[in-house]
Amino acid sequence: MKANKLTRRKFISSTSAGAAATMLSSPLFASPRAGAASGLAIQGGEPVRTAEWLSWPVWNPGDEENMLELLRSGNWYRGDGNKCKDFEKEYAGLIGARRVIATASGSAALITALHTVGVDAGDEVIVSPFTFIASYNVVFDRKALPVFADTDPETFTINPHRIEERINERTTAILPVHICGLPADMNRIMAIGKKHSLPVVEDACQAWLAEYGEQMCGTVGDLGCFSFQNSKHIPSGEGGAISGSNDALMDRCFAYQNCGRPYGSSMRGMGDNPIQGSNRRLTEVQAGLLLAQMVRARSDADKRLENALYLDSKLKEIPGIVPYKLSDGATRSSYHLYPFRYKKEEFDGLPRHKFMAALGAEGIPCGQGYGQQYFDGLIEEAISSRGYTRLYSKERLNRYREELHDLPDNDQLTMEVVWFYQNMLLGERSDMDDIINAIQKVYQNRKLLL
Repeated sequence: MKANKLTRRKFISSTSAGAAATMLSSPLFASPRAGAASGLAIQGGEPVRTAEWLSWPVWNPGDEENMLELLRSGNWYRGDGNKCKDFEKEYAGLIGARRVIATASGSAALITALHTVGVDAGDEVIVSPFTFIASYNVVFDRKALPVFADTDPETFTINPHRIEERINERTTAILPVHICGLPADMNRIMAIGKKHSLPVVEDACQAWLAEYGEQMCGTVGDLGCFSFQNSKHIPSGEGGAISGSNDALMDRCFAYQNCGRPYGSSMRGMGDNPIQGSNRRLTEVQAGLLLAQMVRARSDADKRLENALYLDSKLKEIPGIVPYKLSDGATRSSYHLYPFRYKKEEFDGLPRHKFMAALGAEGIPCGQGYGQQYFDGLIEEAISSRGYTRLYSKERLNRYREELHDLPDNDQLTMEVVWFYQNMLLGERSDMDDIINAIQKVYQNRKLLL
């Protein structure tokens, strides 16, 4: 697992102090290219960048023969072939997991994991609020309440110091999210789980090959869940996986996603009588796509890391641009997204949307991250339903609504975050310079945008 390892520490130490000082002393921080010194592109000037970014996903024509053979075989169901089994073995080796179970999606993995650790109707699950909606939709799928603990705005992940205040007699699990591929503070989270006898399910759906200490994200908690949706680093259109080392838990995960059919040594003696389950299986065709994509996973991860650390070293020198910070104990992000906080006060009050529009005009696409999704209507629809008003008291639901207004750090983060996409980090050093020069150009001309 540690072969060919590149970390933040090694990257920094590989650059001499003198070279680093020279690099950061330049007023433009990067080698300027055409357009960098002209007027803002959004106002008619020449853009910093006109080249296209790498498209995603990437397909290798050399894999087509294997895929054609699979398609012609007709063995598209995992019970008739070996591709899913091969993928599970290969992916377990890639992330250093004892066992892996392939599923139909990342959401299917999370639903299966939550069911297996005992989350049921009327329970509560502690969840990260800065995340894609699937992280808490899966809790609603179990007819439980997703209870948000505030975000650490520096790490973009759940603040472990805000978890215990949300725990009560109905709390059944903790669901930290390694959002953007940034590892959550798992040492503290696992300690809280142990103290309160709560299982920890890692949402590592954006964190393939991210590392926490000496382990990969998704292998630290009781169970870990991954996604292979089309935008992900190992894509198959849709797909997911569960990782774990406890045979009893993993056997029950396999049984649940396979229509409840008993599976494994821990379920011997149950005969053919099914337990509660669902069809959450991956197909052989998806597994074939995943096996083809895994070939480039490590080299792509190293490329993203190298470029992200270069961006770190440059962007932190631009006023108002605050890159993410790795949480305590984290050693490597997978950079599904490269996030930073935009402090508009350093740009003379320039609103974030105008900053982003100016960057986009310079040829640098970016996103504004997840908003205050807990006010989008989804949660209110769920907790106002007949089922939830039966499961929870009026007092608890009203208190839950109030708790949604007690996430000040997450609220602030949602107003500041900007991110770049993972395919951009697969570019060359000159492409990263385009990003740096474009931001510097907008900063230098900020008053023209007010």
